[in-house]
Amino acid sequence: MTARMGATSGALFVILTASAVAHHAYTAEFDTTKPVKVTGVLTRVEWANPHIWIYLDVKDDSGKVQNWQCEGGAPNSLTRNGWTKNDLKKGDSISVTGTHAKDATNTCNASSVVLPDGRKVFAGSSNPDLKQQ
Repeated sequence: MTARMGATSGALFVILTASAVAHHAYTAEFDTTKPVKVTGVLTRVEWANPHIWIYLDVKDDSGKVQNWQCEGGAPNSLTRNGWTKNDLKKGDSISVTGTHAKDATNTCNASSVVLPDGRKVFAGSSNPDLKQQ
């Protein structure tokens, strides 16, 4: 019985550790050499742990609308930095600065957001090299 409990505990530790490391593997998902700034119309906000997601429609140079998704920090962290989900409403025009995804999809890790009222707020980027703006 003790051997089985030890094996189960060990397996659980490995799974949880791998999950935690994978969750914080910023450089596995985002390319630090590819900064991006997108401005568009907010379509949705998912204000939930472990990270918020901001979705917006962005017009490219030809006028075609592209859907972008931008990962932000934890809701508690963002609230401590002076903003909440109530600062963002569907239809708002916002700008997001961040780091582009390595897979070249319209995904970024947000470092800052310019809110509709003009305030620039730290977006809780998980980029280990980024200093809070």
